[in-house]
Amino acid sequence: MNSSVWEAEIAFTSINIASVLVCLLAAIFVFALKLHTRVVYRLALYQVLASLFFAMAETFQIIFVHYHQNPEIYDQLCKTMGFFIVYTRWAKLLFTAWITFHLFCFAVLHKNWKKLEPLYVVTSLLVPVGIAVVPLATDTYGVNPSSSYCYLYSSNGSHQTMLIERFALWDAPAMGILLATSVAMIAMVISIARLRRYMKLKYKPVSIDDQFWKALQDLLPLSAFPILFFIFMIPGFVYDVYLTKVAVAPASFIGFALICTSLWSMTSGVTLLVHLFITRFYGRKRKIPLKNLKDERAYGSVDVKVTIVYETGKTENSCTHFEVIDSVANITCT
Repeated sequence: MNSSVWEAEIAFTSINIASVLVCLLAAIFVFALKLHTRVVYRLALYQVLASLFFAMAETFQIIFVHYHQNPEIYDQLCKTMGFFIVYTRWAKLLFTAWITFHLFCFAVLHKNWKKLEPLYVVTSLLVPVGIAVVPLATDTYGVNPSSSYCYLYSSNGSHQTMLIERFALWDAPAMGILLATSVAMIAMVISIARLRRYMKLKYKPVSIDDQFWKALQDLLPLSAFPILFFIFMIPGFVYDVYLTKVAVAPASFIGFALICTSLWSMTSGVTLLVHLFITRFYGRKRKIPLKNLKDERAYGSVDVKVTIVYETGKTENSCTHFEVIDSVANITCT
């Protein structure tokens, strides 16, 4: 194995180990903060868990470093590993797509389709099985001859067949889905930000459901899921395109593509952790007059409507959901 590829393998494995820890920490925080009761956080949790299992599978790729010396020993294990890699890739991708779909419907169409959560989960867990089975039937799982990465590298089939399966089973559909979800997220954030800015500049009340503004808090950080996934998938896609011209890519190219692949899981865990840290530990706190509360319970959640009065005399609705800290006079605005 080329020395530069070996160095990339070490970095690849190290990043994946760190990704497992980061994703596990993010999942623990979601449960600790009791955010798993909200569908959008459950979708984010599912995506992070898929990323965690993907990173675990990627970490164990290092065991195939001696594959070419004893292929008969590692062959069946490589097929199992390849199946799990393809499965977790697709599970992560589909959960990412469903997060985008749910947030888009909620923020733009004002449709809270939380009842579709079983559909999100079932499709994200079952569809990847059918896709991952195909290379088993065609005997296309194998180890890259230039590295120890077990994926769609067939020593028995042709180079062309391998590339066709790569593009058909992953590259083409994944790039299409991630491009669409990234564009949707960017357009969604821009449209909401422009509307919010218009309301502030014009000092005009807009007749919109209060949950719309609550969705903005969830939307902005979670929009990073498909965008970062798309960015770090590009090197791997370019690598596969390059293989249509040559049989073996340069060692530096292989190493760069491997490291970018290992960042898929890391970015998921970090995105959720940063979101939780900002919104839960550095969220704004406001003193809310007792007369503005519709529910004067000592503890729990309170849904209210707070009116901001500008110098012009116009009004605007602001925060609508508050967590009571220790009394009705000390409340966190969310």
